[in-house]
Amino acid sequence: WAGLEEAAQAARKAYQAGAEKLSQSRHNVSAQLDVLVNKELGPLKLDGGRFTTKITSSELEAGGPHGLDRVSFEASTNPGMAPGAIAKIASGGELARFMLALKVSLAAQGEPCTLIFDEVDAGVGGAVAEAVGGRLQRLAETGQVLVVTHSPQVAARGASHWQVKKSDGGEGMSTQVEILHGDTRLEEVARMLSGADVTDEARAAARRRLEAE
Repeated sequence: WAGLEEAAQAARKAYQAGAEKLSQSRHNVSAQLDVLVNKELGPLKLDGGRFTTKITSSELEAGGPHGLDRVSFEASTNPGMAPGAIAKIASGGELARFMLALKVSLAAQGEPCTLIFDEVDAGVGGAVAEAVGGRLQRLAETGQVLVVTHSPQVAARGASHWQVKKSDGGEGMSTQVEILHGDTRLEEVARMLSGADVTDEARAAARRRLEAE
């Protein structure tokens, strides 16, 4: 038993030392992360928003998986507004943009990588969707970016455009993926702009959008 007790004490000391080192690293980088994320908010039409990393002490037993801290992300979306848990403060569209800013900031600190965004433009439209599309396009200059979107403003920014369809052939659902370019891409962006009935005005708007990108 003496040997087991010594081993347990040694393990607790090792855990404490590692947890303290991790805690110090978290405090060192959290302020840097906040600066990077907040720089992204203006271009994403969150000019009055603020992002904050909150680190509080956690009363965990030795060996706890998260060390000595509890880490959470807080935000405020208007000047003078008290920060709160980001999931409670931000609307769906705002939350999507905060998450985009966070992912962009983290990606900028590492090697070029592949990023996948699923409906990151959810709940936004117009100028905000334009801003999201522009930021995704710039992000793709230094890495591979795959985006699932229903927004024509975002889709028109892509270097490539794939259409994903589901259909029931009588033997169960199947999924087809078609690469769009030329007239087929123009028609799809026009459909995204106008709905089921594609008009000549929608095609003209889609052409302007695609040519502008």
